[in-house]
Amino acid sequence: SDCVEILTNCADHSKFPTERTAETICNLLSPSDDLKNCIPLKKYLAPSPFHSPVEEVIHPCNPNACPNNHVCEVNRKGCQAGQDCLPYLCVPGCKLGEASDFLVQQDTLIQLPVASGEMGCYRVCTCGPSGRLENCLEMPCIDVQKTCIVGGQRKSHGTSFKVDCNTCSCFAGELICSNRQCLSEYSSRLDRSMFTGLPCNCADQFVPVCAHNGRTYPSACVARCVGMQDNRFEFGPCKSKDPCTSNPCSKSQRCIAKPKVCLTSIALFECDQFECISKSMNCELLPAEPVCDTENVEYSNRCALYQRSKSLSYMGPCQDICRQQPVCGHNGETYDNVCAAYSDRVAVDYTGPCQAVGILSDCNSHPECSSVTCSVLPSDGCKPVTPPGACCPLCAGMLRVLWSKDQLDSLAKLNEGRPVSVHDIIYTLRLHVSVPQCDVFGYLSIESDLVILIIPIDQDPTTLQIEACNKEAEKIDSLIQSGSPALMAHVPLSALTTSQDKSVFNLLLSYRWNELRNG
Repeated sequence: SDCVEILTNCADHSKFPTERTAETICNLLSPSDDLKNCIPLKKYLAPSPFHSPVEEVIHPCNPNACPNNHVCEVNRKGCQAGQDCLPYLCVPGCKLGEASDFLVQQDTLIQLPVASGEMGCYRVCTCGPSGRLENCLEMPCIDVQKTCIVGGQRKSHGTSFKVDCNTCSCFAGELICSNRQCLSEYSSRLDRSMFTGLPCNCADQFVPVCAHNGRTYPSACVARCVGMQDNRFEFGPCKSKDPCTSNPCSKSQRCIAKPKVCLTSIALFECDQFECISKSMNCELLPAEPVCDTENVEYSNRCALYQRSKSLSYMGPCQDICRQQPVCGHNGETYDNVCAAYSDRVAVDYTGPCQAVGILSDCNSHPECSSVTCSVLPSDGCKPVTPPGACCPLCAGMLRVLWSKDQLDSLAKLNEGRPVSVHDIIYTLRLHVSVPQCDVFGYLSIESDLVILIIPIDQDPTTLQIEACNKEAEKIDSLIQSGSPALMAHVPLSALTTSQDKSVFNLLLSYRWNELRNG
């Protein structure tokens, strides 16, 4: 063991207690090697097998180069011409308390325990420009004594478990489960032959509908299965809808599309797909956040683009690589180009319009995917995962996350009734990914869980970069599972109840997919 090796080679044996050896001392300190929770030293005592590890993966905020009252963030925005381009940004922040060294970014919402320390009771505060937490409001207390009854068994608050093939968690009496169609060892041959793998065993067809939560579902059957009533969806993908057609803004305002997928209850909080901006606004006073229009012309911000009556293609500077070639995102939406998908924080499944519901189960085949051409994956270091509903595997760390809708609704009420979206979750999770060579993408799956992908951003990632992204996914998974205050203090991440690192499971699916492709 590491203990024996260290004491044998590094310790002064003359100072060992009488009749004690390295082995007997280690038996006292650690009777058994916990290989699951301990990291062996051996591989760190030899030269790294990776080429140029320092250049391939960096940690800009370790050590922290920012002042004491600033938060260090990975610079994912790039730099304007003439600026010093650093790999990190120093953002004004607030301490979580007088005795705390933990900082959060300005203008963010933070969830903290109430001063009385009562279990399950929290307040939500804003990090204000003064560098202090302001505008604190108390949330309804979470009844941590409430349990869930599942199959005649009582499940405690905060526990996670399986019900058939579904992952579930219990949150203050609220039973939260994914919505997968399951087969069991007792399923008949007929059941297996009729099994589609889609929720409610819906027919395996792609006739998309747009639900009022902003999510495109592959069919009306699937939309109904996840709880959407017929008056809560309409035929056609959400990207094909113009939310400004009904002129929802006043005459002095301009309506602009702002798509989102909401996780809060649409019966309580409208999931508007637009925002109204003043026609007389001085765009030069707004922060510089480059955007690109559909004619590949760049503007300093969205305000400037819309004042010239142009259409937004994607957020960020115009790039030649983002030619107008449609791609299918993992969320089932067709985007005009890869940059439009990425700026929506959605990774690309394949080139061309969406045409199929991809792999959801290893028990069924998907002939629709046979017409899809998948990108070639790196041969070294890649552990392919196939996101649910996708056709093509990719190199990424993947998590499947459940959340409490009741908790999100409570948070939305305290935040002036603003719904919580998938974007809100992803952008907050990005703050916890410390390697700029990896970025966070995600979507709401048709199986009612959040799929989070941490993907290398380089077109030809190295083995080390792929490994770094997988480790970042493991870290986020661990923070969610343990309910870490570093993560849960951020609204809306406090509503996340459980996570599963699905890399191993999806490795099996990718092998299954290769079998299907190869006949």
